[in-house]
Amino acid sequence: MLQNRSSLSQASPALFGSRLRLLREAHAALSSRPNSPLLPGNGVVTRYADPVLTAAHVPLHWRYDLNPETNPWLMERLGINAVFNAGAIEWEGRICLMLRVEGTDRKSFFAVAESSSGTGGFRFRDLPVQIPELPGEPETNLYDMRLTRHADGYIYGVFCTERHDESRPEDPAAAIAQCGIIRSRDLEHWERLPNLQTPSPQQRNCVLHPEFVQGQYAFYTRPMDGFLTASGGGGIGWGLCEDICRPVIREERVIDPRRYHTISELKNGQGPPPIRTAAGWLHLAHGVRNTAAGMRYVLYLLLTSLEDPAQVVRAPGGYLLAPEGDERTGDVSNVLFSNGWVERSSGEVLIYYASSDTRMHVAATSVAQLLDYALHTPEDSGSSHGSAAQRIALIRQNRQWLAEETD
Repeated sequence: MLQNRSSLSQASPALFGSRLRLLREAHAALSSRPNSPLLPGNGVVTRYADPVLTAAHVPLHWRYDLNPETNPWLMERLGINAVFNAGAIEWEGRICLMLRVEGTDRKSFFAVAESSSGTGGFRFRDLPVQIPELPGEPETNLYDMRLTRHADGYIYGVFCTERHDESRPEDPAAAIAQCGIIRSRDLEHWERLPNLQTPSPQQRNCVLHPEFVQGQYAFYTRPMDGFLTASGGGGIGWGLCEDICRPVIREERVIDPRRYHTISELKNGQGPPPIRTAAGWLHLAHGVRNTAAGMRYVLYLLLTSLEDPAQVVRAPGGYLLAPEGDERTGDVSNVLFSNGWVERSSGEVLIYYASSDTRMHVAATSVAQLLDYALHTPEDSGSSHGSAAQRIALIRQNRQWLAEETD
């Protein structure tokens, strides 16, 4: 019996080699798996059958010590919990996602994955992105990158930087969130700028507008009293900043407020940077409401004025995308979140969204489809009576059309 125990305590070279072969085969099969559109869809967006990136897509050499001398059982030494909430940009003909990669230690870091199609075949660059730290400002966690190709020639990354609230030492969950800023000209070398300063105590979900407004840098913000609580009614905020190297917003106002008994009753926030169109700026945002099962995150669309990006001109009622099927389950269930989309030269738009804080998906649409949706979808009526009236009007219109078609 003692001899058997001794033999079980030793891993053989054959075991190591067999496990490594299986791991490599599984990773290669997953990374090369084709992704098919789910048809017919709803005419606005087309989902794809499989996630584009998951924890299992992360390279093996990021997770495993591949030296049989130091890891004879080929154990996963630095595990990955989730891959989600990616900023997105097209760079040199390829789609680049700057992903939030969360380890099993709950700390997140950023990593870039690339694809030629944008709907599958993503491959991680060799190393994660190491964000420079600000001197004297310790950070515990970084996450949720938005990438903006700005008119000044830089690519900016705007993200959330989080640390413990030392004014509440008795509460290990007390946190302070601020808006971090980096910039690059090549998506390889990143310069850290000071954190954005605003009148709000905390900031999450900040996004840099791609053009100058009144000669200044413009930010979409989300005013917060606390780490989880919206302030002053809450909503998507707006503010101007004279100098991106000394980023200070002195006046912040809400341009898309929370509203009772809507998809954004509890919280809402800007997703990726907006897309310029002939009819206005297209915005993708997330709305949150509370339920008996917890918070439910969905995605919705807004259109703002070209002349004044802070002025909402159309707000289609309801959500554009909500969790479906397997998207409903994960670390934080019943959540869709997007901080990245890409408009291609063809007019196609690829929306990258995470489900349940766990994995990344893609949905395909076009500028023409999104504009049609924004301009012709009825706005929220504000009541059950109004909602029923909208539905009845559509039914009667269809009945008339079908009758005329039959004649």
